Amino acid sequence: MHIYCMDSYRHSHGLRSDTKLIERRIRWVMGLTITTMVAEIAAGWVFGSLALLADGWHMASHGLAMFIALFAYAFARRHKDDPRFTFGMGKVDALGGFASAIFLGMVAMFMVWEAISRLLNPMPIAYVEALAVAAIGLAVNLVSVLILDPPGSHDHGHGEHHSMRATYLHVLADLLTSIGAILALAAGMFLSWDWLDPVVGMASALMIFIWARGLIKSTSGVLLDEIADPALIEDIRQRIETDADNRIADLHLWSFEPGRLAVILSVVTHFPRPPEHYKALLISVPGLDHVTIEVLAHEGKSCLDIPDPDRP
Repeated sequence: MHIYCMDSYRHSHGLRSDTKLIERRIRWVMGLTITTMVAEIAAGWVFGSLALLADGWHMASHGLAMFIALFAYAFARRHKDDPRFTFGMGKVDALGGFASAIFLGMVAMFMVWEAISRLLNPMPIAYVEALAVAAIGLAVNLVSVLILDPPGSHDHGHGEHHSMRATYLHVLADLLTSIGAILALAAGMFLSWDWLDPVVGMASALMIFIWARGLIKSTSGVLLDEIADPALIEDIRQRIETDADNRIADLHLWSFEPGRLAVILSVVTHFPRPPEHYKALLISVPGLDHVTIEVLAHEGKSCLDIPDPDRP
C-alpha cells in the first residue's frame, strides 16, 4: 500500500448537504427580526409596555440564534477540511447555543425584575401606539414562518439541520409572545386591566427561561459527549456479544455532528476475527459513521460451548 490510495479510506467531516438555501432563508428572517426587534424595544420603552419589551427581547434572542446558525454553517464550510479539527465542525452550533442560552437566562431574569417593578410602581401605557407596533411584530413573525417553511415544502422537520429547526421553533415561540402582548395591551385598553401587561411580561420571561434551560441541557450534553439514547449502546453491545463468545471490555459512543456518531470499542474473545467482521455487525446502526475496533484475544478455554468459527 502507498500514500496515493489513502483518500478512499478517509472520512468526510463536512456538512453532507448544501446549506445555501437554508442560509438564505435565515438571512431574510434575521433581517426582519432585527428590524422588528429594534422597533418593539424602542416602542416598549417610549410607550411604557412591558409586554412589548418582552416581545422585543424575545425577538433579540431569536436574532442571536439565527446569527449562531449562520456562523455555524459558514465556519463548518470554511474549515471542513482543516486537519486541526479531528471530528469536524459538528459541535460549533452546540457551543454557540450554550453561550446563547446563558444570555437568554440573563434576559429572562431582567424581565422578571422589570415586571415586579412595574407591578409595584405602575406606569402609564400608550395603548394605541403599543398595539400598532405589536401587530406589526405579529405580522413579521407570520411572514418569517412562511419564509423558513414555505407552503408545499417537505422539510418541516428540517432533517439533520438542528440549527435551522431551532430557528424555526424560535419564530413559532415568538408568535405566542406577540399574541400575548396584543392580548395584554387590548385588555388594558378596553378593560383597564393595567396589571395584565407586566403579568404577560413575566409569563414571557418564564417562557424564555424555560427555553434557555432546555437549550443549556441539550447543548451541554453534546459538548460533554452525552449519549441521548442509552438504548443505542445496548443495541451495539448486543450485536457484538451475541456473535461467538465476544465480550465488550470498553465502549465509547458519542455524537460528533448532528445525526453522525462515532464509536470506539474493545472486544475480548477466544475466537478473534478481523476488525472488518465486527464492523459488519454494526453496519445497520443508524447514524454510526466512525467505527474503531480493538480485538483482544483471550487465552484459555472458552467459558461458552461455542465452536471455533475458523475451523471447518
